[in-house]
Amino acid sequence: MSPAEQLLEAARAQSARIAVAESCTGGLLGGAITAPAGASNILDRGYITYSNVSKVTMLGVSEQTLLAHGAVSEEVAREMATGTLRRSEADIAISVTGIAGPGGSQHKPEGRVCFGLARIGETTLGETVEFGALGREAVRLAAVDHALSMLIRALTD
Repeated sequence: MSPAEQLLEAARAQSARIAVAESCTGGLLGGAITAPAGASNILDRGYITYSNVSKVTMLGVSEQTLLAHGAVSEEVAREMATGTLRRSEADIAISVTGIAGPGGSQHKPEGRVCFGLARIGETTLGETVEFGALGREAVRLAAVDHALSMLIRALTD
């Protein structure tokens, strides 16, 4: 069973609806969730917020948070997830923001991806994963796999 199929099963068991906010994955996470038949039962909506302006206007991310921490930060990832949950009919929301490459800096290297996970009535979680300089496509795919795993864990724990 694929991770997307596992997610579908876990979300159905909880009668949970999911929403996603993506930056560096550019829609790949939403695409992965909708790959198995029946995804319309669990996916409420997805946002692709590649620019900082879209993070602010579509998700309500604070401009001050972006200035203080940058788009690739757990702080922004948490605000993305919280904003997604508030602007949707979902029970759980996940966000992804990172540096897929090529490039990066000493402080924010290629392969750093930050995730946010928000659920109704719970504290929004943030997590950073250093995938390393695997190449743009590999980082993006690794980020999708990690986000799916986070959702599955949240729904089955």
